[in-house]
Amino acid sequence: VQLVESGGGSVQAGGSLRVTCTASSSSYRRYPMGWFRQRQDKEREGVAVIDSDSNSLYVDDAKGRFIVSRDLAKDSIYLQMNSLKPEDSAMYYCGALTKLELRTGSIFNWGQGTQVIVAS
Repeated sequence: VQLVESGGGSVQAGGSLRVTCTASSSSYRRYPMGWFRQRQDKEREGVAVIDSDSNSLYVDDAKGRFIVSRDLAKDSIYLQMNSLKPEDSAMYYCGALTKLELRTGSIFNWGQGTQVIVAS
């Protein structure tokens, strides 16, 4: 199963972006999925995850600014990012998880990533 991200790009600080991840199979509908990011010279970290019942978790830095959502019929998840800061600049990866948590250890499939650059 492939996970394909799209929607990254460059934006000014304070702006918004929405990234999308689409799975190539409906078999992932039962799994939690989420967004992770890797900043330059940093480890990959969880940003927001969501399960099939739309329960979600967010990293503290994303609370109040980012919204994760899911459309099971389209096999897609989304991350709406608002009030972006330069420190949000990173490669954003979509992942399928075995459980709803922000740790990368639960990821069993990754997308290829989409770059987000926030200019100050």
